[in-house]
Amino acid sequence: HCAVKIIGRADGRSAVASAAYRACDTLHDERLGRSHNYADKPDLFHSEIMLPAGAPERFADRATLWNEVERIEKRKDAQLAREVEFALPRELSTAERIRLAREFVAEAFVSRGMIADINLHVTKTADGQEKPHAHVMLSMRHVTEVGFGLKERAWNSKQFVNHTRELLAVRTNQALAANGIEARVDHRSYADRGIDLTPQ
Repeated sequence: HCAVKIIGRADGRSAVASAAYRACDTLHDERLGRSHNYADKPDLFHSEIMLPAGAPERFADRATLWNEVERIEKRKDAQLAREVEFALPRELSTAERIRLAREFVAEAFVSRGMIADINLHVTKTADGQEKPHAHVMLSMRHVTEVGFGLKERAWNSKQFVNHTRELLAVRTNQALAANGIEARVDHRSYADRGIDLTPQ
């Protein structure tokens, strides 16, 4: 599973509220003048912000980062952040899940100049199995040592999404192989693989 979505103001959403929810944190939203408290959510097992080279250190603080995004985006229909949500193998240990997520995010997003707010969760499936997964909120503008610059339209492209999904499959399979696990994932659809099954 790997889904790429936009967090936008047109849908009535706030970047600060979205970040607080994913980080199981309490953050004050300066634009709305209120705090969002999700500190009692129990399923978080890792949280961090990864900065690209040259980004201001102040953006390592979650409230500072997303409040600045809210300030710089003036339009009532502004796109505030991109979210990438992806599954992590339950076959891997907690430490290996964190390693996989961090290395994938660094390669796929941070190396391109995005700030990545990473939050890893483990919930339960209906039959009681672990469901580890990542929520990664990404900045949509280039960042310099001063702050945010222009938006990068290429990050909205279908090619970017396809590359993200393919790279995740490659890095997940490498992690599985390195841990002696035979299972493998494939980013392609059943149709593209010639498999006559209905996706779940």
